[in-house]
Formats: sequence, C-alpha cells, structure tokens
Amino acid sequence: MHLFDPLQLGPLTLRNRVGVPAMCQYSAQDGAANDWHLMHYGAFAAGGAGLVIVEATAVLPEGRITPMDLGLWNDAQVEPLQRVAAFVRSHGATAAIQLAHAGRKASTRWPWDTRGLAGAPVPAEQGGWTPQAPSAVAFSEQHEAPTALDQNGIDQVVAAFAAAARRAVQADFEVVEIHAAHGYLLHEFLSPLSNLRTDAYGGSLANRMRLTLQVVDAVRAAVDVPVLVRLSATDWAPGGWDLEQTLVLARELKTRGVTLIDVSTGGLVPYAQVPAAAGFQVPFAQAVRDQAGIATAAVGLITGNAQAEAIIAQSLADLVLVGRAMLRDPHWTQSAARELGQPIPVPPQLARGW
Repeated sequence: MHLFDPLQLGPLTLRNRVGVPAMCQYSAQDGAANDWHLMHYGAFAAGGAGLVIVEATAVLPEGRITPMDLGLWNDAQVEPLQRVAAFVRSHGATAAIQLAHAGRKASTRWPWDTRGLAGAPVPAEQGGWTPQAPSAVAFSEQHEAPTALDQNGIDQVVAAFAAAARRAVQADFEVVEIHAAHGYLLHEFLSPLSNLRTDAYGGSLANRMRLTLQVVDAVRAAVDVPVLVRLSATDWAPGGWDLEQTLVLARELKTRGVTLIDVSTGGLVPYAQVPAAAGFQVPFAQAVRDQAGIATAAVGLITGNAQAEAIIAQSLADLVLVGRAMLRDPHWTQSAARELGQPIPVPPQLARGW
C-alpha cells in the first residue's frame, strides 16, 4: 500500500489515503454553515485530499462545544451544509461529516472570544446553557458542573444522532463519523473517570459501552452510508479508558458494521500526561487495525509526506489524517504527490502552478 493508492471505504473509493480530520472552526450562526465553511473545506478538496471530514457538528443545541458550532439538529441547517458537500464532491474528494455531542465540555467560549478566557464557560445571559454528562462531574474547576442525563435524556441523544445522520445524507454527505473521543459525551460514558453511574450505563465495560453502541446501531439503521467512529484509545491518565478497552469496543463496532475507526487519544481530563511527539498516536491505530481486524485512520502530529507514506507503506494504518499541516497549506496533498513522484490530483484551474 502507498499513500496515493485508492482506498475502498465500504461502497466508496477514495482517490488516495490522505484525509482531513474534523477541526472546529467556531464560525457558524445558529448552527448553520456559511461561506467560511464553503471556502475552508472546498480548499482541501481542490488541494487533492481524498477524504474531507467536516468539523464536529452538534446533534442537539446543548451538544455544541461553543455557541458558534455547526449543527444538524433541525432541517434548516441541511441546505447550507449541502453547498459544502457539493463543492467538496465536485473536486473529487469524498465528503464526510462528524456528528458530535460535547457533553460536559459544552457551552464554552470559542478560542478568539475576547469577552473571557478561551474555553471558559459561557454564562446564560450570553447564550450559554448547563451541560449534560453521564455524571454530575465537571471537566475542571473552571467548568460548570453538568446535569447527569436520565434515561429520557439518553434516549433523546440516541434519537438525535440518528436524525442528524439522516440530515447529513440529505445534505449529500457520503460518510458519517460518530465522535466518541476527546472527552465529549460518548467518551465520557466510556471512561470510568467521568462515568460514575450505577445503572445500566455505568460500572462494567459492557455498561459503559452501551450508549456508544446504541448510537452506532441507531445511525446504521437510519442511513446507508459508511459509518466511521472516532475513538480516544487512551485517556493518558491512571484508571481511565485505555487501549485494552478500546480493542474490546473496536471489535464490537466491527460486528455492528462500522467501516473504519479514526484513532486519536486523550481529551477526557485536563491533568492527562500526553507524550506528544511526531506520530505519537500511530501505534494505537496500528494496534486497533491489527488486533481488532478493522481499518483505521492515524492522526496526530503527522506533518511530512515521507512520514505519511511510511505509515501506509508499513501497514500501520489504512488512512492518514493530516490536520494542522493542512490548515497551514490546504495543498499539502498536491505537494506530497509531487515530492513522492505520484500523479498530482489538481483541478485544471490550478494546473499551471504544478
């Protein structure tokens, strides 16, 4: 395998194995996409990426990280996202969208909000709300204590993921990714550090996995497109979610028709000791791929084309997601193709530059 070989993703064929991970832009109004999103995601598609994953898109208004997040909790949000998906597809990339619920990390300020510290809670008078979580345990001292979801609330979350997936398909997205990583709601249910419940959703590993599996089943029943799941393979904290539990979940996700696991780490607790370095999360993607027998995407400080090529050539993962390097250069894929001696995926309008 090589970086510029096509990748079969269910019934879809990606033109190469370079993807753009979901990266929040905090630029929506009432959850609706706008010209910024059209330009931002369109640039990655015109730049040659095989898969473009639109940022964390809230399935409920209270599931937004910030008031400026994208959403798919109502039908009015479909058409603005449809423009984005259509443009991405028109330039040869596969259009995906990540569906999410922020859980206890919701209702915070976006990074450049000058009214307070980035990530600080948004007060109710400024459009904030009380977050929801498996247990009434705040993410940090800075954050508001969330409300623990009851069974009715859990049922609403499951239904909201399914409804948002249907809207995503109506918006012509070809792939749906479920966000169960980075300390957001589904990850909070998975980890014993944030899930202190004593009912059917807490305690044992089977119970802690229950909500994620219910969401996957509901989404798979709602849409007939490839479903991906993003997982944090470890909390990087003692007593938390870890690779062993991730492998159990990944095997179960495979039996339920998930096409690929997008393997990240961390995000659950602010005191995590993360040994960040080039490609530091790739071994987790390799472990899930090899031990759970499911396709994986690798992500995390992957910046160089030789580095990305080696990940694929050595069968460490099936797909490489390039994040920050793509923000700096949306044409990263084309540069990598040229330097690796591969055909350059370039639209005719840009061909003179290559």
